[in-house]
Amino acid sequence: MASTADIKNGLCMEFNHDIYKVVEFQHVKPGKGAAFVRTKIKSLTTGRVIDQTFPSGHKINEVRIERRKFQYLYNDETGYHFMDNDTFEQITLNEKMIDNPGLLKESTEVDILFDANKNTPLTLEMPQYIILEITYTEPGVRGDTATNTLKPATVETGAEVRVPLFINQGDFVKIDTATGNYMERIKN
Repeated sequence: MASTADIKNGLCMEFNHDIYKVVEFQHVKPGKGAAFVRTKIKSLTTGRVIDQTFPSGHKINEVRIERRKFQYLYNDETGYHFMDNDTFEQITLNEKMIDNPGLLKESTEVDILFDANKNTPLTLEMPQYIILEITYTEPGVRGDTATNTLKPATVETGAEVRVPLFINQGDFVKIDTATGNYMERIKN
């Protein structure tokens, strides 16, 4: 049993008959009254994010998780298919277990979190950044750089991202997988 003092980003806990992961937290000590911990927690089964406040010292059931390396293979109507790098065993995850499935590129290494007690997959964590090629974008208009304007672009996985006007078809870009935002252009 853990308490609110053990809450940190990434902690997995059992709450309301479901498993949640702490996305963000804040310890609040008001001038009057008892301290409390304000959290945003994400359900690992439904993907829903909720705000939850715990009184200071409240007991929580921490869930022990295992992190395993998998390689993304492909997706079809049954889900997204991954292969364990050690045992070559394949598993299939549904789309709601993945934060930005459109950014998954074949042969990308990902971490899949498993409930250690039940040996069931909970969620998938992608690398922080991924490098993808721009397959289609409208050409930028010369001289239209007065503001920090972004245009839509399609990457090799089929996902659409917003990029600066100077990015052209065939360029490689670095994308933040958590937000789906453009980070920088990669030189070849």
